[in-house]
Amino acid sequence: MDEEARAKVEIWQYALGFITMKVVKWAIDLKLPDAVESHGGPITLSQLSAAVGCPTAALHRIMRFLTHKGIFKKQINLSKSPDPESIYYCQTPLSRLLARDKLAPYVLLQAGPPRELDMDFSAEDLKAGRGSGLDNLSLSEDKIWDAKADATHHKLFLEFLACHAKIVTTSLIDYCQEVFEGVGSLVDVGGHEGMAIGMLVKAFPWIRGTNFDLPDVIARASPIDGVEHVGGNMFESIPKADAVMLMSVLHDWSDDICIDILKKCKEAIPTDKGKVIIVEVVIDEEGGDEYTSARLAMDMTIMTVTINGKERTYKEWAQLLNAAGFNRHAIKHMKTIDSVIEAYPEEECHMPVTALAKNKHKVLIRANIPYILLIVKLEGKK
Repeated sequence: MDEEARAKVEIWQYALGFITMKVVKWAIDLKLPDAVESHGGPITLSQLSAAVGCPTAALHRIMRFLTHKGIFKKQINLSKSPDPESIYYCQTPLSRLLARDKLAPYVLLQAGPPRELDMDFSAEDLKAGRGSGLDNLSLSEDKIWDAKADATHHKLFLEFLACHAKIVTTSLIDYCQEVFEGVGSLVDVGGHEGMAIGMLVKAFPWIRGTNFDLPDVIARASPIDGVEHVGGNMFESIPKADAVMLMSVLHDWSDDICIDILKKCKEAIPTDKGKVIIVEVVIDEEGGDEYTSARLAMDMTIMTVTINGKERTYKEWAQLLNAAGFNRHAIKHMKTIDSVIEAYPEEECHMPVTALAKNKHKVLIRANIPYILLIVKLEGKK
C-alpha cells in the first residue's frame, strides 16, 4: 500500500479514535474482563450476558469490536451449528490488564475526568503559553492538587495511585534489584498510603522504609511492616535516609520547582554514599522502543492535567539534575513505560566505567554546567 492509500485508511483511526476509549470504558464498567476470568474458561455470549447484566444484542456488537482490537479473542465450536452460541470468548494478556486491580482505574480516570476539574484546554490556551512553561500564566501549579472532585472520582483516583504504584514497583523489583543493594534506609516521597515502599521493603528486607506524604494523606495509611509513615511537606524538608525515591512526582512540576524538590532530596541524603532514585518517563526523541508511543502520549496527558509539568528527555533530565547539584547519574531502562534514574551528589565518580559496563541496561552520564561533558552508552538501543 502506497503512502497516499495508507493515509486514507489511517485517517479514520483519528476521526473515530474517541470510540475505542469509550468502548473500553464500557468493558471495564460492565466488568467484562472480570466476568470472563471468573468463568474459568471460554464463555458464550449468553453466559457473558447473564454474568454482566447486558442484553446480548448490544453485547455481541461490543465483543465483536473488542475481539477485532485484540482485547479479547474468540473461539468457534465447530461441533455446534453456526449461531452465537457456537462462539466462545476468552481472555488475552491485554484484557487481563483491564481488570480493576490492574490498569482499569487509570483507563477510567483518563476516559472522563469530572467537569469541575477543568482538565482540558484549547488551542487559544496553547497560544497563551499553556504547556510551554511560560511564566506569564496566572494559573498556580497546585491547581491539579487543589481541585475538588466528587467522591466517586476521588476514590477512582486513589485506586489509580495504588495500582500504578503496584505495577511500577513490580518492575523495579523484577529489573532493578541492584539499585537497592547497599541501601539501608529509603524514603518514598509522595508515597501516598505506602504501596510502593511496602512492596520494596518486603522484597528487600534489609531496607528500613519511610513513607512520606502530606499529613492528611498519611492519616489514611494503614500500618506496614518495616515502614514508618511520616507526614510533612517535600517543599520544606524530607526525612534523612541513605536514599530518597521520587516515583512519578517530578513530571507534575516545572523545572524550577523540580530543582527545589531535588535540592531538598539532596539535603536528606549522605554526600558520600547517598542517592536519589527517580522513577519517571525518559523520552528518546532519536529512536526509542515499543513504549515510545505510550511515553509521548503520557507527555500529552501531563500537558493536559498540569500547568507546567512534562515528561523529559535524556538531555532535559541531565540539565535538571545538574542544576540541582547532582553531577553524576545513571539511567536504567525497564520493560515498561518508566525508567529509573539514580542521581548522586558527589562530584567524582567512584565506580569505574568497566564495573558499570557489566550492567547492560545502564547509561552513565557525567555532566557539568552548562554542557554534558561525557556520555557513555553501555548498551545499544533495543
